[in-house]
Amino acid sequence: MPLTIREGGWTELGDVAGEIRRVVFIDEQQVPIEEEWDGLDPDCRHFLALDTEGRPLGTARLLPDGHIGRVAVFHEARGQGVGQALMQAAIDTARRRGDARVMLAAQIQALPFYERLGFIAEGETFMEAGIAHRNMSLPL
Repeated sequence: MPLTIREGGWTELGDVAGEIRRVVFIDEQQVPIEEEWDGLDPDCRHFLALDTEGRPLGTARLLPDGHIGRVAVFHEARGQGVGQALMQAAIDTARRRGDARVMLAAQIQALPFYERLGFIAEGETFMEAGIAHRNMSLPL
């Protein structure tokens, strides 16, 4: 699927990124509001995937410490390379700024997706927002 990835701060991209996350995490996955809005967004780099007509498809964020998170893709756009493009953009930004590695907490069902990108699972399964996760990392 042809798409564009925009990168920016929360002030610039937050309205659209926040709406995607509300739909995917709060509405669809029933993540509690107070867990989704953790106060870290203003310090992060944000990524938006847009289709050829400028419609938003998905989002992700990169924290200052190299964690990638809040990777969310609208249901109708899943399986079309949107998540992969968002992840690659976040990885590229981390590499450019000199991060030694990127990390994330993957939902268990998404482990194969992240493994295909080169991430390695670490540690035990844990619960976050009522969903089983596992930490993963990718050396840069």
